[in-house]
Amino acid sequence: MSFFDKIFGGNNENPDQKSFWKKIESEEDLVKAIEESHHHKIAIFKHSTSCFISRTVLKNFEREVENSNQPLELYYLDLLAYRPISNKIASDFEIRHESPQLIVIQDGKAVNNASHQDISLSQIVS
Repeated sequence: MSFFDKIFGGNNENPDQKSFWKKIESEEDLVKAIEESHHHKIAIFKHSTSCFISRTVLKNFEREVENSNQPLELYYLDLLAYRPISNKIASDFEIRHESPQLIVIQDGKAVNNASHQDISLSQIVS
């Protein structure tokens, strides 16, 4: 990893290294995630892999998750690689797109969302 990637958030660090993430890479993955929300709350983290702020918020959120004993269903969306899916989420749930963004879904409906420094585990477990 280059010096600039370390500072500005290169693509080499991949969040799916964390075992708790389920990736959304297709509309089918999104449909499955929404179906899962009818059984328990889920959260989708929309991340811009080229943004330092997004990377920082992601790392802080991952740290919170790792230090929690809450059962969580977490989905990860690389919004640069899967922009149409990100747009579909914004449209379907009538939530303005932001990055980074955490959207909490229960029973197929968005019940909470946060962006930037407001993202925390409390959005899911509250």
